[in-house]
Amino acid sequence: MKKIRDEVKEGRVLISDGAWGTMLQQGGFQPGECLELWNVEMREAVLAVAGAYIQAGADMIETNSFGGNRYKLALYGLEDRVGELNAAAAAISRQAAGPGRHVLGSIGPTGKLLIMQEVTEADLFEAFCDQVVALEQGGADACCIETFADIDEARCAVRAAKERTDLEIICTFSFDKTPKGEYRTIMGVTPARMAGTMVEAGADIIGANCGIGMARMVEVVREIRAVDRLTPILVHANAGLPVMVGDRATYPETPEVTAAYFPRLVEAGANIIGGCCGTTPAHIAALVGARRQQS
Repeated sequence: MKKIRDEVKEGRVLISDGAWGTMLQQGGFQPGECLELWNVEMREAVLAVAGAYIQAGADMIETNSFGGNRYKLALYGLEDRVGELNAAAAAISRQAAGPGRHVLGSIGPTGKLLIMQEVTEADLFEAFCDQVVALEQGGADACCIETFADIDEARCAVRAAKERTDLEIICTFSFDKTPKGEYRTIMGVTPARMAGTMVEAGADIIGANCGIGMARMVEVVREIRAVDRLTPILVHANAGLPVMVGDRATYPETPEVTAAYFPRLVEAGANIIGGCCGTTPAHIAALVGARRQQS
C-alpha cells in the first residue's frame, strides 16, 4: 500500500473518516465509561463504526484510541492495559479497512501539563511510545496525533512515533478564533508555528482538527499554506460550532453543508478532508460525493 503522502503527491484529495465519540454514543456509550475499553468489551459496536465509515467511502479510518495513553486510562484504573487496548483498537479498524485503505492510530493529549511540572518530557515520550508501538502492532500504518494544544507535548508524541515505529506521522492541533481574529490553541500556538515546529520534529502530514467547523478550517488551512507550500494538510472539522441541548453538545452542520465547503478547502490547500465532533458516515459520504463532482 502506498504511503498517504505519496498518494497526495499524485494529486489525489483523500477523504478521511468522521467522529467516533458521536457514533459510539449513538451505539450506547454513556458518560463516565472508558471508550477504549469498548475495544475489548464491545468490539462489534466499535467495528460497526469503522465499517460504516469505510462503506461511506473513506480512504482511511482512525482507531478508537484517542484517550489510550497511560494517564487517561489511569482515570479508569486501566493504565496497565495500554498495549492491549490500543492493539485491539488498531486490529478492529484494520479488519474494517481491509488491505487497501489506511488505518490511522488516534493519539490524543495526555491531559498532563508540562508547564505545571505535572510530568516531564521523558515521561510523556515513554507514554506515547507505549501507545504508538501497540497501534502499529495492531495493524495501523499511520498515526494521527490530534487535538493538541501544546507544542512540547506534541513534539514528544511525534518523536515517539518516529523513533519507535515505521508509522507515517500525522499531527493536528485544535485552533479557535480569538476576539482579535487570530487562530490559536488554548496554549497560544498559531497555525504557522505549529506547521514549522511539527514538520521539523518529523511529522509527514500536518493540519487541524476539532474546535471549529468547515468555514473556519478554510482560514486555518490558508494560514498554514502561507508558511508551508509542500507538506500535506489534513483537516478534521466539527459539524459546525456546538450548541448545548441539556447536558449534551449538538452540532448543526448537515452533510450537505459540510460537503459544500469541499471546493474551498481544496482551493485553500487541504489534501485530506474528514470530520470530527458531530460528523457521521453521512457527512463522509457527502464529502466523497463532492470529490466526485469536482474531479
